[in-house]
Amino acid sequence: MRTSLLKFGIAALALSPILAHAGAAPATGTAHAVDQGSLRTLGRAGETMSVTLSLSLRDRAGAEALMVRLATPGDALYHQFLAPAEIRAAFGPDAAEVARAMSVLRLSGFEVERPTSTTLKVTGSVSAMERVFNTELHQFSVAATDAAPGFSFRAAVAKPTVPSAIATVVQAMVGFNTAPKLKSYAMPAPTKLAGTPISHAVGTASDGTPFGALTVKDFAKLYDVNPVYAQGITGAGRTLAIVTFASFTPSDAQAYWDSLDLATKPNRITTVNVDGGPGGPGAGSIETTLDVEQSGGIAPMADIIVYQAPPTVQGFVDNFAKAAEDNIADTISTSWGFTEFELSEQFGTTATDAFDGETVSGLQAMHEAFVLMALEGQSMFAASGDSGAFDTVEPFGTTGITFPLSVDFPSSDPAVVAAGGTTLPGTQTIVTADGATFLVTIPQERVWGLDYLEPVCDALGVPDPIECGIFSEGTGGGVSVFFDVPLTQIGLAGVQISQPGQAFIETDVTPPIDIFNLPANFAGRNTPDLEFNADPGTGYEVFLSSNGSGVQVLNGFGGTSFVAPQLNGVTALLGQNAGHRFGLFTVPIYALARTGIATLGPDPALHTITTGDNWFYQARNGYSPAAGLGTIEVANLARLLK
Repeated sequence: MRTSLLKFGIAALALSPILAHAGAAPATGTAHAVDQGSLRTLGRAGETMSVTLSLSLRDRAGAEALMVRLATPGDALYHQFLAPAEIRAAFGPDAAEVARAMSVLRLSGFEVERPTSTTLKVTGSVSAMERVFNTELHQFSVAATDAAPGFSFRAAVAKPTVPSAIATVVQAMVGFNTAPKLKSYAMPAPTKLAGTPISHAVGTASDGTPFGALTVKDFAKLYDVNPVYAQGITGAGRTLAIVTFASFTPSDAQAYWDSLDLATKPNRITTVNVDGGPGGPGAGSIETTLDVEQSGGIAPMADIIVYQAPPTVQGFVDNFAKAAEDNIADTISTSWGFTEFELSEQFGTTATDAFDGETVSGLQAMHEAFVLMALEGQSMFAASGDSGAFDTVEPFGTTGITFPLSVDFPSSDPAVVAAGGTTLPGTQTIVTADGATFLVTIPQERVWGLDYLEPVCDALGVPDPIECGIFSEGTGGGVSVFFDVPLTQIGLAGVQISQPGQAFIETDVTPPIDIFNLPANFAGRNTPDLEFNADPGTGYEVFLSSNGSGVQVLNGFGGTSFVAPQLNGVTALLGQNAGHRFGLFTVPIYALARTGIATLGPDPALHTITTGDNWFYQARNGYSPAAGLGTIEVANLARLLK
């Protein structure tokens, strides 16, 4: 019988997203919980290790309020962004308490560094870690499968605790668990429906380019970027950053831009390895590659910094802390994430024998890094996920587990702009292996949700969308159950509260195990905020090196992975045009939407998406947790923001 998720606590759940993404080629299929036979204890962990301690801000509420004021037109503090030293003085962790914590840790036998304002790196022996943090560490091995190679990782078998002597300033500890956790959102077009091989997406964009082979030039035509280019706005003088967890080959991006005859700034890419970096190109490289190709292609004269770290929770915290501390990039995007409650304190404490302990205010620690970015004027964008309104489906599947309405982090963070996805209008031709042909016509740009293929599933005799293989692919969107609804969304028509009866339950054990219950009727942050085309069926091409065989052109890719870097590049253009940073970009966007200036008249800056759904939430004429505020008409928005 399969070992229950609860027995391994968070560890089994933390592993499962990686089993779908750890192979030699990008994988996007459903991952499942670790089988009892696949997880082996190898004994005690290695001799030395490092963990990251996240330090608490002195006045988080004050920092959150200020980040909104700094981005609000008409406010007395509008665009008076702070330097890192000013943030430390006003909101940073108490200097005396940090010094005392560092002294306590050094007296306990650790080496202690302070790489950023809000993090400490603590290095020492495994035995010292176990003694000071009251835990026990083991090495584990996951066996190889057909979908992924095996790997080993370190984890705590008893939940680590923050020593009382430093608890007043330390809010999170990460690094005890080294299992890869983060998932990327590069999504290929489906190759099967109802178990039948298909060829898919024979259609054309508005300029005649076949769906599945769209480029940044097509994006510029679709979303009104060309008038901005005609004014000489190309991102010059701006710096954009990609925060990622897989390495890439920079020459792939240059080959992509060269193939389009784009004039790009030479020597524009800088790579920064955090926590030693993620290693050589491999699994996940397509994510980093497309992020750079898209953002850098839309803003061809902008500088690009790629912050890359291992795909662990520690790498996630350290990577964003580094980008915030550097304060070099004007705009930042990430296309990696995880289901919101995977790092929550509530989720961690439901497991008896909790297995990784990386749940101590983990979401809050990351949130504070995003707040610091906004205070500095940096605009942060994150993919909202590709599992529709059911964010657990992609990592955990639908077999043996329930799939509650849920959203993806960090896009659910109110200090981040959540990037959702649409499907372009046109006719897609789907041909099965036995020659049956189906035409699927999308009359207007709609919310990306593959339920529009249900008639094809019906014709193939498999009407159930799960069995047909289309559930729940689509744009992430819904209601956070951890972050309150932000000021930008309070009172806005279409903003919703969380639904009742949403529980994450393991069903194929006896008795079933109720792992986590999502709060009902919670007035939470709604996602997404903005959208662009993300459907692989109406998707893009990617240039990618593979096994030394040279650059390959891969077609039929999509996902909200594309939208986050596209918004990153667009905002670099908007920043050059306006002559300044924007900070928390949701503030001016929602303000324009509320006044009607951005959506009404002959030249709207926001194009409302009124049709389609993401398997639960419906588009409407206004905001919805399926379409957000809609897509951007870039030239029109540039005029308004300037």
